[in-house]
Order: sequence, then C-alpha cells, then structure tokens
Amino acid sequence: MDATSPVGALLLCRTVPDAVRPVAQLLREPLLLAPAGPGWSVLLPEGEPWQGGRRARAGEGERAEPVDRVLGGWATALAVGSTWPVLALWWDGDRAGYTLASGFRRPVGYVWLADGTPAGEDEAMRTFAERLGLDPVLDVQSLEALTRPDPDADARARLRGLIAVLTRTGLALPAGLGAGDDWEDAERIEWTGWRDAVRVDLGAVESSRLGPWVRGPRARALAGAQLAAGLPLALWGAARRSGGWAFAGVLLMAHGALGLAYDRVREGRPGAD
Repeated sequence: MDATSPVGALLLCRTVPDAVRPVAQLLREPLLLAPAGPGWSVLLPEGEPWQGGRRARAGEGERAEPVDRVLGGWATALAVGSTWPVLALWWDGDRAGYTLASGFRRPVGYVWLADGTPAGEDEAMRTFAERLGLDPVLDVQSLEALTRPDPDADARARLRGLIAVLTRTGLALPAGLGAGDDWEDAERIEWTGWRDAVRVDLGAVESSRLGPWVRGPRARALAGAQLAAGLPLALWGAARRSGGWAFAGVLLMAHGALGLAYDRVREGRPGAD
C-alpha cells in the first residue's frame, strides 16, 4: 500500500494466481497480478491514478464514482463465480476501508475516517474474521482493537493493522506494492476478447475440483441460480448509477448463460466424455 498516493486500491484474493487470472480477465480492466504469500494473490489496478473516485470520462460529464463503490463491485464480481473470498482495500483523502466479498453472501465492510476515527459496525469485524477463517479469539481481539479510538492511528495505519492480522494466515504483500512496475513475479492482466477469456476460464474450471459442476444437473442448477441472482443485481446497480454493482450483475448473468450454453454443447458433442 503506497502511503504517498492520495487515492488507491488493491484486491486480495484468498487463492493462488492461477485461479484468479481467468476471472480477473473478465473485469476488462488493466490489472497487475502477483502472489502474496501461501494461498494469497493480489491485484492492483493499473492505468491513470484514482482522483476523487472512479476515473471519469473526459468531456462526457460522467459523474465520478467513489473508489470504495468501484472496488466493492469488482470484489463482488470476482467472488460470485468463485469458491474463494476477495478483499478490497481502498483509501482516499477522506477515508479508508475494506469490503469483503464471498460467494453469494452479502459483502461486509468497514470504514475509518482520515484521522482514524472508526465509522463502521463492530459486528462487521467478527463477520470478517469468520469468513476468512481467522482465529476467533486472538485475531478477533486484534481486529476489535481497530474499532476503538486511537489518536495515534490514522486511516492508513488502520489498514496496515488489518493487513498485519492477515499476515498470520500467510499473507505477504510484494515489496514495492505502491509501484507495481517494480514487483517481482507480477504479470499484467489484460482483456483479450471474449473467446480467449471463455476458453481460459473453462479450462481452469474443468481442471479444478469444480470440474463436475460444469456439466449435468448441478451445472444447470448453478447456472440458473447465477442468472436469477444477476438480473436483480444488475438492475439495482443501474438504478443507483453504480457501475461496479451493475457490472457484477452482468458478469453473474454472463457466467450463468455461459454455464448453460457450455453444458448444452458438451452434452451434444460426440465423445465429450
């Protein structure tokens, strides 16, 4: 986390980079991907600096979207089609905080004001610990300390305290995180088109423990659930002009439609088994 950057964000995924890569491509955003300790990966948005929220399109009068809303949508989009949780960390001139997304469950988050004043609910920290499988005593005590007043800790210090708790699970952020070009073992994730993304995504799924879910009754049930959940989420995001949440809904529907189409193609292909 670059302490000198006025606005920034990163995504921590509780899995290895090979599992993150195909899903991250579907965000259609320039990202850096790197390992972040055993069982962890980190994604850092590239491109122009975040100034006052989401990068606005020049000349179009598009309203800038706050960085926390954008990252929350991205985290949800990554998590809904996966078996691993995604943690979005973000900061700007006024606040800092996190959003944790895990499957279809409602995301949980916490916010600190710039001076470190807690502005969230204590219950969020306990849910955070439970979903990440943290120690219910020692780790929860450390997290709850971040919800109490501390005149010596500003918002950035609160985030560093949160990361310190996660290091007990093996998280190890790459050196030079604020300057992505200096990372070792980092790779750029770029959009290469739907055909390549679909091929890579399905190949990764079939070779994983989720392989049995890409065909048959379970696959069709999962795809139907994704379609049913994605439509209202996309409409909700569009109604509130939240590009991140709208995209999460569209991505969820795309996963569902892809699952149904793939199951149909595989079932009808001679020698598919």
